[in-house]
Amino acid sequence: MPEFLCTLGIDCGTSGLRGVVVDAAGTVVASAHRPFPAGTTDPAIWAAAMDAVIAELAPVAPIAALAIDGTSGTLLLTDAAGNPLGPALLYNDASAADLAPRIATLAPPESAAHGATSPTARLLRLQERHPEAVHALHQADWLAARLTGHYGRSDDNNALKLGWDPVRRTWPAWLESFGIRPDLLPDVVEPGTPLGEVRHGSLEGARVTAGTTDGCASFLATGASEPGDGVTALGTTLTIKLLSARPIFAPAQGIYSHRLMGAWLAGGASNSGGAALLRYFAADEIEALTPSLRPDEPLDLHWHPLPGTGERFPMADPAMTFEPSDVPADRTRFLQALMEGIARVEALAYQRLQELGGPPLGSVRTVGGGARNDAWTRIRARHLAVPMLAPPSTDAAYGTALLARKGI
Repeated sequence: MPEFLCTLGIDCGTSGLRGVVVDAAGTVVASAHRPFPAGTTDPAIWAAAMDAVIAELAPVAPIAALAIDGTSGTLLLTDAAGNPLGPALLYNDASAADLAPRIATLAPPESAAHGATSPTARLLRLQERHPEAVHALHQADWLAARLTGHYGRSDDNNALKLGWDPVRRTWPAWLESFGIRPDLLPDVVEPGTPLGEVRHGSLEGARVTAGTTDGCASFLATGASEPGDGVTALGTTLTIKLLSARPIFAPAQGIYSHRLMGAWLAGGASNSGGAALLRYFAADEIEALTPSLRPDEPLDLHWHPLPGTGERFPMADPAMTFEPSDVPADRTRFLQALMEGIARVEALAYQRLQELGGPPLGSVRTVGGGARNDAWTRIRARHLAVPMLAPPSTDAAYGTALLARKGI
């Protein structure tokens, strides 16, 4: 095993693969990227991109360990030697949506296997097409196994949407009742568990660490690591993630929990967010008005801005609407009132996670387009009343490189 110097994180996304090398202090030493056609389902294209990225980065610095993240729920079947038996089915593939009602009658409400794009439903269809299959693997599982030669293993995060029970750490009996072949299901380990060493090539001897999903990797990249650390993704929608000492489940609000770094990552998504702003303001107008916002002079209208009908979190109300009657005449103040309303929704979301058993919020790091708006950050800080910390990175590959350290 080489001396610990650097680790490599690999992020396989929907339109390319990226690698980031970090040193022991968490400083980025080098990075590389290989694009591929968006929505690629050919595993050979993923593999070629990974091999090219590794070949570019391996000479830059001694790499002691690596980990890989992939899109959550992307699935393929292989033979005993790990050869794919056909194209993968991507995380957003709804070709087996007709099976979702059957899953709803068998799986507990808190299972992440529900929904039109359920990997469990897709696996049933895949195994019917390929009775000769030996392994059901996720994107990150398969890429890691190509390096070690050991197939049939996954991690808690990638396995979650396939029906894995993260609390009992077992494949539940309802999967077999649904028709899933138990022998296809991978052995599951915690993210960061050593899987073996690279068997050949420019990284031969480097340790391969069990990876994670792209969403969990992005959370790790922000530097959040203690219970009470929150990460808000302020984009088209408002996504909240909170690190907790215990799991949090609220199926009606789309809240489930990932095992991560010895704790639990719980999260939910509100329909509020950037789309609610764009309902009333064009992006260039928001940019033009932002310097005139007055964060220290709040309007406190207690709005819950929405882009349309329905809300998921922090309350589940499919009929909820937003039609404000007390709109300020001044466009700048109207924009500020909307931003204050979204900040209020964000604070309610973290409060809701605490009510469900999570820890008090201790800090917030922000990713997404809204993170660049300093005035909005000041508005949010007043509602959240915790330190607003700048993440060192929002790159999933960076987060996966940090995860790779656990394998050393």
